[in-house]
Amino acid sequence: MSLPTGHEKHVAVRDMFDRIAPRYDLLNRMVSLGLDQSWRRLALDLAAVGEGDRVLDLACGTGDLSEQAADRGAIVLGVDFAREMLRGASARGIAVDLANGDAAKLPVADNSIDVVTCGFALRNFVSLEVVFVEMHRVLKPGGRIALIDVDRPESAIVRTGHSLYFDRFVPFLGGLLSDRDAYRYLPESTAYLPPPEELRAMLDKAGFEGVTKRRLLLGAAQILTGAKA
Repeated sequence: MSLPTGHEKHVAVRDMFDRIAPRYDLLNRMVSLGLDQSWRRLALDLAAVGEGDRVLDLACGTGDLSEQAADRGAIVLGVDFAREMLRGASARGIAVDLANGDAAKLPVADNSIDVVTCGFALRNFVSLEVVFVEMHRVLKPGGRIALIDVDRPESAIVRTGHSLYFDRFVPFLGGLLSDRDAYRYLPESTAYLPPPEELRAMLDKAGFEGVTKRRLLLGAAQILTGAKA
């Protein structure tokens, strides 16, 4: 499968998420073996999200992470460029504000947000560098980030097993229950994620400090945290 770039990627990813929105939550639970919600809770814990925090949830999808932040008393704005994902979030009736928007040009004022979160979407952005700069712009001084995404295990043995599951079984399951092409893209899209040292350098350059990577499930997923310098 050829991975799109530039504007082609923007359009392809948006259309793909519009197509898979109806069964997105179900597939998330199945693909992650039910762990994705606990990973979201951990990300919010690491970012110390609490009562009264203004949280911006980028690529909020159907609202899982937004809902968990709101349940902690945070004031949440969920932003996504896929309208069907936002429709799914709205249908849940969760106590968050939702906006259709682009992570590379956020409809948010400078220095107005306490925490930026993003769940499993970094690899879907056209330019991570631009998105990181936007995150930094909207955060208050000392504001925090908590970014969850997939990863590849370092251990060769674990990586082999992970590849069989993630690269073979996930597309098969997605094809049965949702959209085969979309669930072929999702494993392959890990190629968009830079190596760990490059990803950290991007965050450093954007103005974040104390950047830490936490591995999940033997390296199958990751949480990146840090703060606005």
